[in-house]
Amino acid sequence: QVQLVESGGGLVQAGGSLRLSCGASGTIFSIIVMAWYRQAPGNQRELVARIRSGGSIEYGNSVKGRFTISRDNAKNMVYLQMNNLKPEDTAVYYCNAVGKNYRDSYVPDFDSWGQGTQVTVSS
Repeated sequence: QVQLVESGGGLVQAGGSLRLSCGASGTIFSIIVMAWYRQAPGNQRELVARIRSGGSIEYGNSVKGRFTISRDNAKNMVYLQMNNLKPEDTAVYYCNAVGKNYRDSYVPDFDSWGQGTQVTVSS
């Protein structure tokens, strides 16, 4: 079992900034990918940003140049710095982690999700 806990959401005016944090706990040997997704009412869940253990990063098109993802492998933490926020960024943001519980695992053992944190951007 791997648990993810997000923090840092809230209400901010357009043009403002927020920083989301997510920590993973449980039986973890390695986390291959950590990512942030978001889901607005009536919309499908979409990728915001993804970072792999080797450091490669991918961003959703709508957040490129405004959001920055980072991770602390030693602490099993992932962060999302969100700048120049827009009303269309309003959504519940979810943390996701894929990895292995044990050294000898040949394939990922877990694909875990956090409970989500609300981000609301007012115009």
